[in-house]
Amino acid sequence: MRREVTVELSSQGFWKTGIRSDVCQHAMMLPVLTHHIRYHQCLMHLDKLIGYTFQDRCLLQLAMTHPSHHLNFGMNPDHARNSLSNCGIRQPKYGDRKVHHMHMRKKGINTLINIMSRLGQDDPTPSRINHNERLEFLGDAVVEFLTSVHLYYLFPSLEEGGLATYRTAIVQNQHLAMLAKKLELDRFMLYAHGPDLCRESDLRHAMANCFEALIGAVYLEGSLEEAKQLFGRLLFNDPDLREVWLNYPLHPLQLQEPNTDRQLIETSPVLQKLTEFEEAIGVIFTHVRLLARAFTLRTVGFNHLTLGHNQRMEFLGDSIMQLVATEYLFIHFPDHHEGHLTLLRSSLVNNRTQAKVAEELGMQEYAITNDKTKRPVALRTKTLADLLESFIAALYIDKDLEYVHTFMNVCFFPRLKEFILNQDWNDPKSQLQQCCLTLRTEGKEPDIPLYKTLQTVGPSHARTYTVAVYFKGERIGCGKGPSIQQAEMGAAMDALEKYNFPQMAHQKRFIERKYRQELKEMRWEREHQEKEPDETEDIKK
Repeated sequence: MRREVTVELSSQGFWKTGIRSDVCQHAMMLPVLTHHIRYHQCLMHLDKLIGYTFQDRCLLQLAMTHPSHHLNFGMNPDHARNSLSNCGIRQPKYGDRKVHHMHMRKKGINTLINIMSRLGQDDPTPSRINHNERLEFLGDAVVEFLTSVHLYYLFPSLEEGGLATYRTAIVQNQHLAMLAKKLELDRFMLYAHGPDLCRESDLRHAMANCFEALIGAVYLEGSLEEAKQLFGRLLFNDPDLREVWLNYPLHPLQLQEPNTDRQLIETSPVLQKLTEFEEAIGVIFTHVRLLARAFTLRTVGFNHLTLGHNQRMEFLGDSIMQLVATEYLFIHFPDHHEGHLTLLRSSLVNNRTQAKVAEELGMQEYAITNDKTKRPVALRTKTLADLLESFIAALYIDKDLEYVHTFMNVCFFPRLKEFILNQDWNDPKSQLQQCCLTLRTEGKEPDIPLYKTLQTVGPSHARTYTVAVYFKGERIGCGKGPSIQQAEMGAAMDALEKYNFPQMAHQKRFIERKYRQELKEMRWEREHQEKEPDETEDIKK
């Protein structure tokens, strides 16, 4: 790979022109420039089809760039790259020096740990990942959010299951590919003309992803309103239907009392109690019955105060949280690919984290149940998580998305640092599977952990399952839980603690070396928090 041969030529009889050897490189850049100018002329036509003109043209190009696309120079890419490298000023080595694979590598457990150990940036820089996967991640959340909100308002009497069925029909790839076809995205997409997208089904899937990336780009540069208008225009050709979709009615509780319903607080003990919660979080609701509805559990029958329980709100709250979390991660973690962002998001927006936040805010104290004894009840993790999602929906309906952003900035996003330092971005089952796969023998079928249910005790409404996990025929962990899934999680956690996986040790050493100071501060904070309740107890005594 080195050039060991040097040829010396006499310069006698040559004319000095001032043209250097890199003129070949400049000449070879001309096809690239021509391609770039032609493509951006085409994108002006796409602007007209979308009905929105992008100020940042590179953002639109990024939305159209499929991961398979590498800019070749009008011929075999390797040949062009070698010529570009070799025709210029003499270099000690051939070829492109590490330019190509710096930001493209995303496979392998060590790469995963390296990327997932990076903390978010306070002053985000633009991402160097030059295809549309990240924008697709954002657009997916925007499409789901828009669909959920419109369905929620347009079908006020439809239960959560029905709303979810309709949403699935709208956001599935097959349907999004049809919307992409309306915009003729297959004519603007940049992708490698190899075997990857030859099959119609593969191309349609790529078009659906491209459509999501475009919606993400419109949301990012324009606004949520721009994305909503574009999505509405594409969904319905009929102007009357489009009008119905875009201009949905208010919530039934808002329609009953258009200005405010706070005058009802005087006569309702339930609403009086909720004013304490409003004071605690520093938000005064215009329609306090929305908050009451968010805290009404499914077991409570229909009543005229809340007009139903919180299951529908939970459906909406889930989509709102997904969007706010997705946008935050997209902006503050520019080096993360789509898969890495998904792992971080699932560590933020899961039942465990939501239940923890609900508990810290004391939401269980305000839950409206049909228990006439008024005793405080211990709520399950899932119920607490549902309460929080319903509260997020009530906050959005009564206020707007800005309030939800602020709430999550305070209660959720600061936890990311702890998740990253503790490597908590994966659930125990996935983590155990990764650890087991790193122990596989080259060339052989990998061994994966197997879960077996050992015991089921208790009546049908309050079962306790015992599950063991086996690896290479050996039992490595055991767990109990109210569902098989939770018991399996417990077994996986037990196995990770007891079994000596080299991968776990490596991960811990890597983080310890990288964040010695941050870990020290985190441990000190935790000890300080644990001491505080003890001191309060002593003072009480």
